Amino acid sequence: MSNVDLSPDWIKRFAGDPYAVLGLAVTADDRRVLKRYRHIAKQLHPDVQAQKDEATRTFTSQVLTRLVNPAYQRIKQDKGRLETLATLRFKVRRLSREDKLQPRQAMAQKLMAVPEPEVDVFYEQVLSDLAENQYESTDRFAQQTQAIAELNLVYLRRKMGDPVIREKRSGLVASATVQASVTVTADETTPPEPAPVNYAQKHIDRARTYIANKKYPQAIQELRDAVRIEASNPDYHTMLGQAYLLNKMEGMAKVHIRQALKLNPRSAVALKYAHKLNIDTEEFTSSNKAPKKNGGGLFGMFAKKR
Repeated sequence: MSNVDLSPDWIKRFAGDPYAVLGLAVTADDRRVLKRYRHIAKQLHPDVQAQKDEATRTFTSQVLTRLVNPAYQRIKQDKGRLETLATLRFKVRRLSREDKLQPRQAMAQKLMAVPEPEVDVFYEQVLSDLAENQYESTDRFAQQTQAIAELNLVYLRRKMGDPVIREKRSGLVASATVQASVTVTADETTPPEPAPVNYAQKHIDRARTYIANKKYPQAIQELRDAVRIEASNPDYHTMLGQAYLLNKMEGMAKVHIRQALKLNPRSAVALKYAHKLNIDTEEFTSSNKAPKKNGGGLFGMFAKKR
């Protein structure tokens, strides 16, 4: 490792995103945070670094105590993760309004452009590659951590959608508005109805976590459950096809990519994987008929039996 100036300014460059310091996706739960922290702490432990030169030992010790440990303390619990994500989202909105969210890293640029159904898988895979050798050297740490931080901002930007720019209010508030706000009492207010639980989305979220950890069989099971709930969702079939392909099960991958194209012949991601799997897409793209809402044939029967 090269000798670096571990000044407060240098530390500040990386402290803003504890997820990036730990080489984690912003979707990481407490178990992933703990597992990654233990891996890094073991890698930077003085006993492991005992045979390295003095500059390297100083660097690893300082990074562990001044960056890694504080990052873990910030996001090891739900409250800290929520607060950190709120701060990062605020930064994304500000940079978007000022048109300053212009990614420099090639992978972040690609993430900005990939089709929506492919965002999560692409993000998790690229981040995993960056984190794998994040702590191999001083230079590698700086480069990879900055790349992960940028990737995290772009991912949040994609998931948040276009920023809402509200007009600033000026002048006096209308008297009718003031009167209404005064006359409404706590007893008269009606609590908002709870949002309906999207069980399919819960399976999708868990599947993304499994894919990030390269646990493809578990991801497949979660995606199968999501497809059971929403059999006519082409994006779910596409994700399931991706998971099967990652698990080297090309036959099942073809089944679900074909089903995704039956439901949405224009799906860019499904078409991309169809070409990878040598699926003839002409029967889907040349048809002028609208895709059937509830699927058909064997797949329709299959969805009902599940």
